[in-house]
Amino acid sequence: MKENAVITIISITIIVLNMMMIIVLNIKNAIMVATMAEVTTVTMAEITAAVMAVITAVVMAVTTAEVTVATMAEITAVTMAEVTAVTMTVTTAVVKDVAAVGAGCFNLINN
Repeated sequence: MKENAVITIISITIIVLNMMMIIVLNIKNAIMVATMAEVTTVTMAEITAAVMAVITAVVMAVTTAEVTVATMAEITAVTMAEVTAVTMTVTTAVVKDVAAVGAGCFNLINN
């Protein structure tokens, strides 16, 4: 009878220990899942921030370069048009003056 009681107590103890082991494993798994979720969230946030920073820097650099090129092209075109217009006006005036002086000299010589 005592042997049966001892065997029963040992069996119950083993069952309890197994149940405690299962509980401990479940808690460990829950902690691991939560830890992995947190690590994944933080890592993805950091990667996203880094990628966005790089994309923003590249977009800003390209945009700045394109705006600079377009602005310089516009400034050059406008400046060249204005310089050409002024040059043509001055040249025309000078040619007319030279022609007038030449005509005056021709009239003086022929009279």
